[in-house]
Amino acid sequence: MNKTRSIKDLAKIVRSKNAGPFLFTFDIIFNDVKTYEQVKNSKVINRELIMKLYNLKSNVKVEIFTLDPACAIKITFPRPIPSGSLGDSDVLGAQQHVPLYDIEIPWNYGN
Repeated sequence: MNKTRSIKDLAKIVRSKNAGPFLFTFDIIFNDVKTYEQVKNSKVINRELIMKLYNLKSNVKVEIFTLDPACAIKITFPRPIPSGSLGDSDVLGAQQHVPLYDIEIPWNYGN
């Protein structure tokens, strides 16, 4: 039976923070290799999805890294406003990960 599962149900940690004053960085960390590999191999978490979730323009550099030893996916892109600047609503970048929770990953329950 093929269905989907959300990142909020698959990952043990989903978090965001600043990577200096000009970048957001996101970590999606999984409990086990099997889950991590299935998410990674699905290729659902890609530049186009991140651009859509965060309403980024096409010229924005989005980097997505997979870290096999940590069973983690890391995403980095520029903050729209430098941390602490006038108009910044999240100085630490710690509230930016929420859109990642509802990413749906194809899931084969038969395996």
